[in-house]
Amino acid sequence: MKVSISSPAKINLHLKILDKNSDGYHNLDTSFQFIDLYDFMTFEQAKDGILIDTNNSLLNAKENTIYKAAVSLQELSKKNFGVKITIKKNIPIGAGLGGGSSNAASTIMVLNKMWGLNLNQDQMINIGRTIGADVPFFINCKNAFASGIGDIFQEKKSDISKYIIIDPKIFNSTQKMFSDYEKSKKSKNELLKDGQNSFWGIFLKSNKEVEDFYRKNSKKHQIYLSGSGSTMFIKYNNDAEKDKILKIIPSNWRFFLAKPLQYSPLREFV
Repeated sequence: MKVSISSPAKINLHLKILDKNSDGYHNLDTSFQFIDLYDFMTFEQAKDGILIDTNNSLLNAKENTIYKAAVSLQELSKKNFGVKITIKKNIPIGAGLGGGSSNAASTIMVLNKMWGLNLNQDQMINIGRTIGADVPFFINCKNAFASGIGDIFQEKKSDISKYIIIDPKIFNSTQKMFSDYEKSKKSKNELLKDGQNSFWGIFLKSNKEVEDFYRKNSKKHQIYLSGSGSTMFIKYNNDAEKDKILKIIPSNWRFFLAKPLQYSPLREFV
């Protein structure tokens, strides 16, 4: 048996950090939107073991979310199922687009069906929670307002904008960003006041090139930050707007043209 799927990215239309739980996690108020930027994954039944074949060397180690998700499903099965997972990474890693969480969710959902485990959506979401805070959103498969640690959902209509996703090619550790946020709260960084995303202040403070870009262009364009960064995005409505935005992106950065998705392509596996 062989299954090929598109594992989608997300953006956060807004993200507010509310407070910190006793368990160390932060309560959030955020808005998740699926976009048509994908990693491509293929799952092939194997006799035993978990093999990941990838175009990105960062995914070769067993600490990645795909491997953790596969092991979680393997431990639930009564048989010693195996799988070969091939993944072509397009979504930037450590960029606030949820690529790793999407890959983990894809793995849980596909292997549940491939191995006949018959887990329902809530059961899969609970497994996802053990792997990463954003994994439940990708298993939920619907655009949503989210609260809790980002795992309590209220379905929302899809955004209708088009986006230019701007990738400054900076790897951001979410854990470090939350830690830096707590430190910056005490120092009352003036840029923390940005209403769209609570991470803006520390992100700009720690990345001079991005701060210069933001200060130079934020009066003419509404620049959004996704997740804990490093990816930003700007909405546009027509080719004239798009062309203006493309001209301001530094030549050593990457960009993607993206559209919103009404729902995740993974919903067939719910």
